Amino acid sequence: MTKNRITREEARAFHLEPTPGKWEVNATVPMTTQRDLSLAYSPGVAVPCEDIAANPELAYDYTNKGNLVAVISNGTAVLGLGNLGALGSKPVMEGKAVLFKRFADVNSIDIELDTEDVDAFCNAVRLMGPTFGGINLEDIKAPECFIIEQRLKEEMDIPVFHDDQHGTAVICAAGLINALHISGKKIEDVKIVLNGAGAAGIACIELLKRMGARHENCIVCDTKGVIYQGRTDGMNQWKSAHAVTTEARTLEEVMVGADVFLGVSVKGAVTPDMVASMGDNPVIFAMANPDPEITPEEAHEVRQDAIVATGRSDYPNQVNNVLGFPYLFRGALDIHARAINDEMKIACAEALAELAREDVPDEVAIAYGRKLTFGRDYIIPTPFDPRLIHRIPPAVARAGMNTGAARRPIIDMDAYELGLKSRMDPTASILRGINLRARNAQARMIFAEGDDIRVLRAAVMYQRQGLGKALVVGRESDVKEKLEAAGLGDAVRELEVVNAANTRHLETYKEFLYERLQRKGHDRHDINRLAGRDRHVFSALMLAHGHGDGMITGATRKSAHVMELINHVFDADADHGAAGITALLHKGRIVLIADTLVHEWPDQEDLANIACRAADVARHLGLEPRVAFVSFSTFGYPRSERAEKMHLAPQVLERRGVDFEFEGEMTVDVALNPKAQASFPFQRLSGPANILVVPARHSASISVKLMQEMAGATVIGPILSGIGASIQICSSNATATDILNMAVLASCKVG
Repeated sequence: MTKNRITREEARAFHLEPTPGKWEVNATVPMTTQRDLSLAYSPGVAVPCEDIAANPELAYDYTNKGNLVAVISNGTAVLGLGNLGALGSKPVMEGKAVLFKRFADVNSIDIELDTEDVDAFCNAVRLMGPTFGGINLEDIKAPECFIIEQRLKEEMDIPVFHDDQHGTAVICAAGLINALHISGKKIEDVKIVLNGAGAAGIACIELLKRMGARHENCIVCDTKGVIYQGRTDGMNQWKSAHAVTTEARTLEEVMVGADVFLGVSVKGAVTPDMVASMGDNPVIFAMANPDPEITPEEAHEVRQDAIVATGRSDYPNQVNNVLGFPYLFRGALDIHARAINDEMKIACAEALAELAREDVPDEVAIAYGRKLTFGRDYIIPTPFDPRLIHRIPPAVARAGMNTGAARRPIIDMDAYELGLKSRMDPTASILRGINLRARNAQARMIFAEGDDIRVLRAAVMYQRQGLGKALVVGRESDVKEKLEAAGLGDAVRELEVVNAANTRHLETYKEFLYERLQRKGHDRHDINRLAGRDRHVFSALMLAHGHGDGMITGATRKSAHVMELINHVFDADADHGAAGITALLHKGRIVLIADTLVHEWPDQEDLANIACRAADVARHLGLEPRVAFVSFSTFGYPRSERAEKMHLAPQVLERRGVDFEFEGEMTVDVALNPKAQASFPFQRLSGPANILVVPARHSASISVKLMQEMAGATVIGPILSGIGASIQICSSNATATDILNMAVLASCKVG
């Protein structure tokens, strides 16, 4: 898999735009009228305040405490960057906060404490306890992290969890359960070698011992070698707890005959000779980041029977903390837990291991471009498995209830699991799946407008993110000048710049175009001008001849004009069944609007064609189509000649016998609101529509722009469908990120 390259400029831009930082606060109650303000603050707020003062448990009912976690650091061990200080750690803590929300719908606030004093740190966190339902400690150096976590666990009555320790330990344990299952070994019998006696390493070995690994079988190494009984150099109480009686003094010595290697140390710490000396079916978890102690290729070169995991996403079996901490806290918060204990961590690990042994959903396999099946290269679930949210938290919650950690046990676990399924935003997994499909496709993407810096930025991002090869249509000198002015001068060597002057295919393109247009009023002079000077036509000719896999255009010209130019090369018009479909993403919902690009005033047959095109796009996005033909009328009332075609279009689909749900005509609220749908029990949709077919292009445009401007919806498209080629047209006000998203859709051949 191509490694994802992120430049420093991209990283800065991501954190700067559209607003500085990565999260904001939104009200969850009405705040419009004076009465709203009186209820939210004074005098209405006095009532819940008095209730909570009398019964503190009511804070979980009347405030956001029960779904609020603090991500707290002093910045003394930031990623692999060392001590950057409290302020330097803030981007990381903001990132952790948004991961909580993205993966488990947990609200989170980052707090950076400007102290390295353990007492001051603990006092600050303890005093904030009433605000939060849990504390996630992050990026605190050892050994202070051990002291801080232990003290806060003793002093606070909410979960305190140091993810650098226990997050890694939980995922490591999950992977080891399955690795031992494959190799036919038991945890109580295997020899385990750990290299790296910091926070994560100590937590890993402690959790494995809680799960049955024997103390005498677990050998820990640090930078000074084996931690053995009697050693004094570089020791502390946490290392001493894992000292064993052995004559061995080096990692190389203890690796002989070992069944399991766990690495949380440094690149290159393990050699092929060490791997060769291990026992049968060795398990190697080389978790150093960004580069593992030994790569899977190096390990498999000497041991084909090895089961290898790393911390990297570009290798199988990624030990990724995001599989653990969001779901641990989700389960703990939902039982109003006093702590996250070892039993809850083990339950999380066992649930993850069990999930990896089950059949993988098709949408995950499609997203990753390969069938994932339990085995040596798949022992840990992928971070984007949609089942994680409703499988892991219930396991954690049960363990918490069984061990007395729950303040408020869950009575109906089935209902709880259903609730977890419904609370997650489906659009995030859909978009992630599209990106993964694009990465696997490795399409050669033609960026038609290389004279625009937004397009050039998108092309650079496309290539550097490992999505495929970017082909930029433009003049090399112009491209170089614009990239250098934007601080991307190093990208000039990476991009392939193409134009009529440097291609050997120009005469072939001209002959092809002349064949298409000679009976449409175009002579040879017109053909020379179109093929040699117009970048949109030239790019379409490249695509038509297989010299690219997809094409992006529209950033510098209006879409109607671009469509006319593309139509010279492809049959991209209403007469040939083309249609434009725009995806609206808003508050966890995705709705497609059609037609937003091609048909000015479609009749009922056109509307039926548009519905079919939109259904195809929906399925490409992982949605099961539910089409509503929308109007100002619902099922014939009020009657209007202008709405008659919306009434007739469903009948056209009935005659065609299509394989998706459809209904109409209906107003938008009936299409999207289950309560409104319930007033019409005869209607055929099984739930809210996810495709709205509108009467005309102007109504489509109004709908999309209104949702974008007033509601803040994310707009993707219009997606051009039905022309037999992967062409996507951006809007003229598109950002570089918007253009990149359209390139991703073109790469996946959505449409």
